[in-house]
Amino acid sequence: MLLLNLNLLATAPGGVARLRELILTLAVRGKLVPQDPKDEPASELLQRVAANAPARSAKGLKASGDSDEVAKPYELPDGWAWSRLGEIVENMGSGWSPACDDGERSDSTQWAVLRTTAVQVNEYRAREHKVIPLKLSPRPEIEVKDGDILITRAGPMNRVGISCWVSNTPPRLMLSDKIVRFHSIADEMLPAFIVLALNAGWTKSQIEDAKTGMAASQVNISQSDLRGLWLPICSKAEQSRIVTRVEELMRLCDALEAKGQLAATAHAQLVSTLLATLTESETPEKLTEDWHRIATHFDLLLDRPEAVDALEQTILQLAVRGLLAPQDPQDEPASELLKKIRAEKDKLIAEGKIKRDKPLPPIADDEQPFALPQGWEWIPIETLADVGTGTTPSRDNVAFFAGGSIPWVTSGETGKPFIAKTAQHVTELALAQTSVTVYPVGTLIVAMYGQGKTRGQVSELQIEATTNQACAAIVLVEPTLAHRSFVKLVFEKSYDEIRELSAGGAQPNLNVGKIKATLIPLPPLAEQSRIVTRVAQLRSLCADLRQRLSASQSTQAHLAEALVQEVQQ
Repeated sequence: MLLLNLNLLATAPGGVARLRELILTLAVRGKLVPQDPKDEPASELLQRVAANAPARSAKGLKASGDSDEVAKPYELPDGWAWSRLGEIVENMGSGWSPACDDGERSDSTQWAVLRTTAVQVNEYRAREHKVIPLKLSPRPEIEVKDGDILITRAGPMNRVGISCWVSNTPPRLMLSDKIVRFHSIADEMLPAFIVLALNAGWTKSQIEDAKTGMAASQVNISQSDLRGLWLPICSKAEQSRIVTRVEELMRLCDALEAKGQLAATAHAQLVSTLLATLTESETPEKLTEDWHRIATHFDLLLDRPEAVDALEQTILQLAVRGLLAPQDPQDEPASELLKKIRAEKDKLIAEGKIKRDKPLPPIADDEQPFALPQGWEWIPIETLADVGTGTTPSRDNVAFFAGGSIPWVTSGETGKPFIAKTAQHVTELALAQTSVTVYPVGTLIVAMYGQGKTRGQVSELQIEATTNQACAAIVLVEPTLAHRSFVKLVFEKSYDEIRELSAGGAQPNLNVGKIKATLIPLPPLAEQSRIVTRVAQLRSLCADLRQRLSASQSTQAHLAEALVQEVQQ
């Protein structure tokens, strides 16, 4: 954990460095940008590399003692592959380190040798060099060129094995003998991606293991060990997407480093990117692994209320995808629950208590937002409920409001989870002479239009109440507590998507038809209960975190660890 009472990201010692490392790790594990199934698999790229590779000794690749059957630490995304560095690069060699004059050269006509400090993690610093004496002849064959990949091979422990690629270098700068240079074979691999892989994840760990030396002040890594390093490989198209995204995020980290804190928008982008890796998890087991990786950085990310809000939305997304609570094959599938709901709804229609809706067409596969776990079903909300709205009685008739005792909900009152009282009331006369409808306790109220972020908000009635025409009322059939709570959290999770259903114009709005057609994922009833319980636990932790942030009474790191433990249980 970092500092206690962490109120700003910049106050964490080493915080930016940790964040940079996390970004690189996600990048080389295929978690920073989405995979495109249209990309060619890495195996085809490696075949072309092999066809263009110069003859080389297999012995050189295995000098480190590793076999090709070495156990890899994690599975790569589909279409990726592992390859040794020596199989994808060529022209590996180092330079020359003559005794030089101190100081930067006065003009670019002078020849100079790069210092090892010219090589930083993913950064080339051409100004870090020493001028060679006039009595020495330069060696043009080791002049550094654009596109070169450089890695430090000798020096202090913390400076060996660092790599970058060269871009926009001035002329007449030569390679040091403490720096190794190489190139991508036939330009099949992006130099920037190779450098990312060398500076992150398992490849970085291999470099640390390959370092040798009697003292931390002077260690080495051999070229044969460099050739034997394993790297994750993806298509060139995905390499480009990853490199672009890393550059964007590193610029945000640069801003943090320069200012001591991230601007709110930059921080939000980082939080969004890193939490998105959780929602991309495909199984509960994968989620646990991904959550643990991200959660070790929660003390850096959850330093303001809006970041906690983003985490809570992520929890909701995981919940409705079936990733937050385990599935039980013994559960009665959602299809059986739907049969009971349809039977009850048909009964209510026959009794004249609700109206029959016009049947909606079947849900096509391409209309389903994401794949569901076994036993779940996609259904429009009208399948589960009677959906209606309200009205605003004429203000010209004072008798509709004066002395009224019947609660009347406006869209602005949907901003809280529950509605226990209303600011306005209508009379029995309004109920008799207008289309105002009284809805029962447990009805879900969705704001269809309103000011600011009101549109799409959902709340739950704790009292019997009427609504105005800006609200949709969802009265669930067979509304068990868990069932109602699950449907409610689906609407909370889908807040942004529901807002996108709004019509355009100066005052965009929803309508009852759009609410009825809203698709929701429906799990087995028993699983709904487990999900609702799990979400409540994690939301309680989020609420606690908000309180602690506000009062500055404890550390974000403490609660972040609590969140990790909760998810891993």
